[in-house]
Amino acid sequence: MTRSLIQSTGWRLLMVTILGFASGLPLALSGTALQTWLTIDNVDIATIGFFSLVGLPYTFKFLWAPLLDRFEPPFLGRRRGWLLLIQLGLAGSLALISTLKPTEEIQLVALAALLIAFFSASQDVVIDAYRTDALHASERGIGSSLSVFGYRMAMILSGGIALVWADAVSGNGWSWPKIYSIMSGIMVVLAAVTAVFLPSLPVHNVAPTSRARNDLTGFVALAIAVAMGYLFTVKIASPAASALLDALFPADAGTMADPSLKKWADLLSLMAGLAFTIPLGWWTSRKAKFETLNVSLANYFSMKGAAAILALIILYKLGDAFAGALTTPFLLKGVGFAQAEIGVVNKVIGIWLTILGAIAGGLLMVRLGLFRSLLIFGFLQMLSNLGFWLVAILGKDAWGSVALPPFDLMVVTLKEATNVDWLLVTAIGFENVTGGMGTAAFVALLMALCNQKFTATQYALLSAFSAVGRVWVGPMAGVLATTMGWPTFFIFSTISAIPGLVMLVNLKPIIQGLDAPDETRNF
Repeated sequence: MTRSLIQSTGWRLLMVTILGFASGLPLALSGTALQTWLTIDNVDIATIGFFSLVGLPYTFKFLWAPLLDRFEPPFLGRRRGWLLLIQLGLAGSLALISTLKPTEEIQLVALAALLIAFFSASQDVVIDAYRTDALHASERGIGSSLSVFGYRMAMILSGGIALVWADAVSGNGWSWPKIYSIMSGIMVVLAAVTAVFLPSLPVHNVAPTSRARNDLTGFVALAIAVAMGYLFTVKIASPAASALLDALFPADAGTMADPSLKKWADLLSLMAGLAFTIPLGWWTSRKAKFETLNVSLANYFSMKGAAAILALIILYKLGDAFAGALTTPFLLKGVGFAQAEIGVVNKVIGIWLTILGAIAGGLLMVRLGLFRSLLIFGFLQMLSNLGFWLVAILGKDAWGSVALPPFDLMVVTLKEATNVDWLLVTAIGFENVTGGMGTAAFVALLMALCNQKFTATQYALLSAFSAVGRVWVGPMAGVLATTMGWPTFFIFSTISAIPGLVMLVNLKPIIQGLDAPDETRNF
């Protein structure tokens, strides 16, 4: 294969799609697929609940992202070398868990699942960095949409087709150890693609020069600070928040305390924990001379409007986060749709419309540019919340329905005919298309903000900020929906998207400047 082909735009975009697939494949294997396996093997519900903790590496990946920026393996360069090692580690972890029996070795299964999540989160860090480094400014729109496409296709495989493979009645009847072995083999193939076909990065894309010992000690010190923050949140902030709210809103004699107070106490303790942990972590990293982290942060904040852009990252998908936090409970309990009906619309129709939206968004970004894409797609995202408001107002069967016959699409099987509500299809369809478009533009924004010397660190931190809204919205959304009612809640979720659009308009000159080629920028 000629060097010119490997370095061509088409080849880079193909590899970005494959890397998106590699990024999405392990997610369900430490989440929903694993929970299904444990349930089938009759592990008790309480134990399965604790398995949600294996997802912690996705939250804390920014802690070791600087090490992936600072150190460079002796082969394939900084990005490709780390990616090959991590993908082989993922393949090994999947192979390991396939040899275990949950009912007899539950602790080993938990450790293996934690290892899968750790390698998966680390792979995300490197893939995000490689995609940002490899794509030219003009390629980021279509590149981000193709990455989303690959990611969604992998989730269909590991979170959808895998369940069909395991279904003894309507599927293949394969055991979960066999399925995990197959996934391990797929990761080996992806590692081979990384080693042989992944385009190399420019020669100037090398690790920053800083003292390795300082980075290692800085990482350990920062990890200790985060652990202290967690203990502060659990042991001090949470009891204090509960006591404060109980004192401010005491229950009447003989009555139970308002259960919504627990949600507000959780939110208050989370905010207090972050207020304690973030300054402590910043102070610790400076005192311990965590140079790669400190220099990468200094590099980012040297950019004009850096703090305002962080606010934009938090606010841009806030309305989307509010509506998405309770969509399924709303449709099930608030309106009364059947599980099969929601599953068909969400998993079959919805996921393909998300892919369509992401691809359409990437293609439109070539003509619109980054700023106009973020503005138009963000406005459409905001309007999509009104679709659920309409469902809440009009209710089930307002626009009629159509009977969907039984089918087997390999991804999902419908054994009996079920009605599909047209209003539900319209609301979810519009939300998925606009959400896919907004995601494509948002990923392109994060890529454009990163300096190639510190891409892994900066992208991990920026993506962590993008998750702040989703984390905080969860407990708040439930309380608001209960107190406001569903129609008002979805109006509120629509209005909550406006600050992000206002912030975007105020940052127009800076965002437009991000469309310039990387080598002409001043950061």
